[in-house]
Amino acid sequence: MGATVVLADYDPHWPERYEYEKRRIAHALGNRVVAIEHIGSTAVPGLGAKPIIDIMVAVRSLERDLPACIEPLRRLGYEHVERTDFTDSCFFCHGAWGPSTRHLHITEYGSAFWNEKLLFRDFLRLHNDTADEYFALKRSLAAKHATNRTAYTDAKSSYIHGVVNRARATTLGPSIANRIERRAHK
Repeated sequence: MGATVVLADYDPHWPERYEYEKRRIAHALGNRVVAIEHIGSTAVPGLGAKPIIDIMVAVRSLERDLPACIEPLRRLGYEHVERTDFTDSCFFCHGAWGPSTRHLHITEYGSAFWNEKLLFRDFLRLHNDTADEYFALKRSLAAKHATNRTAYTDAKSSYIHGVVNRARATTLGPSIANRIERRAHK
């Protein structure tokens, strides 16, 4: 099955919670970090969400950098959770054995995972109508899959892919690519 799906109205403290956690993670992982981003619905002002802060950390190489990240993240309360559905990222849950308020994704900078998460977030930030439509879908799916978070997440995936494709067709696609290119040359 999966955990219960609980949605909350937007909390204006979510960005502060992200910033606090970002500083902790950056300090713990040091120069292995290329970039850290707040992703998911809690990163979109005004959008309701599961009250879980999603954080994405970019490293240069998962193969080389991930092993050195596991222990420092464990000391911060993050547990590495094996997920076969994430092919180019690794998942960590804060408080894996209790209610989690933070999820962490480690991926390579510029990977498909990295780009898609930023495209989705940025498109929702720029298009309130799409964000509202997405929240309506989430409410409907939460009612339908209230006791099965996996089914809830799976049911959202085609909508999310559609939004990512729309974002690629706009100026967001090139802007994400330009951000990656500028960062790579620093």
